[in-house]
Amino acid sequence: MTDRTERAAVGDLMIAYESFGDPADPPLVLVMGLATQMLGWDDPFCVRLAEQGFHVIRFDNRDIGLSTHLAEAGVPDVAALLSGDRSVPPPYTLLDMARDTAGLLDALDLRSAHVVGASMGGMVAQQFAIGHPGRVRSLTSIMSTPSREVGAARPEAMAALFLPPPTDADQAAARSLAVYRVIGSPGYPLDEARLAETARRAFARGHDPAGVARQFAAIVVSPDRTKGLRELGVPTLVIHGEDDPLVQVDGAWATADAVPGARLVVIPGMGHNLPEPLWPQLIDEIVAHVRSAEEAGAARF
Repeated sequence: MTDRTERAAVGDLMIAYESFGDPADPPLVLVMGLATQMLGWDDPFCVRLAEQGFHVIRFDNRDIGLSTHLAEAGVPDVAALLSGDRSVPPPYTLLDMARDTAGLLDALDLRSAHVVGASMGGMVAQQFAIGHPGRVRSLTSIMSTPSREVGAARPEAMAALFLPPPTDADQAAARSLAVYRVIGSPGYPLDEARLAETARRAFARGHDPAGVARQFAAIVVSPDRTKGLRELGVPTLVIHGEDDPLVQVDGAWATADAVPGARLVVIPGMGHNLPEPLWPQLIDEIVAHVRSAEEAGAARF
């Protein structure tokens, strides 16, 4: 697999990113979720989006993959944070991660972009749109929620996230399969070979359980975004799996209810992943939404 990774200075961080397509085309930024490197946006998925006439950019969030890891911040006490104890706050929140997205756009000399976020990436994308509405041409929030209190995970899904961390690439592949057998899409076959290969690649690029804990802590302490979403004037598409056990579909309803004019697409049989048989539908929905926003905002951008 060809390494397309580039790096951009974003404040004190280095953010690793890759791009697909013609830089002259409208930019479309993909934000991935908790504990998941940009590889979670599969290469062929990105290529297909680029073939529709977009400059597609995916990146590793802070504390994952090849972007900066804040090792000096230590490991947050997630149990204490979940219990409501904020006496020792985590090193950052989703607001800081949204600022990373803005900083990446700055580094790439992009005034604005279409932003697509999945899971925690959807939370980051929502926060980015709230804080920087003039820089968001359109927002697509996938399998996400405006608040940790809405669409809460089923116990078995949350337990899967806390399986012991792997110590080698083979264990990483096995753990990934174990997780997605619980949180994946019951209506679609799990592509175990692709999933295992991605997990091995991710382990080789950068394995950091402490970084994942810091990302999770950022989710736990970040406030409800509903009020900000209600004031949003950005064209918004909400996509969610009807059978998502990790962020249940209530999260999608709450997001779509909050954003004025948002369009909601709920997909039967879809869980908390992006199975390849759904790519044509997902890409069609994203492309139609982005093109509509591009036409409506031609004068604005």
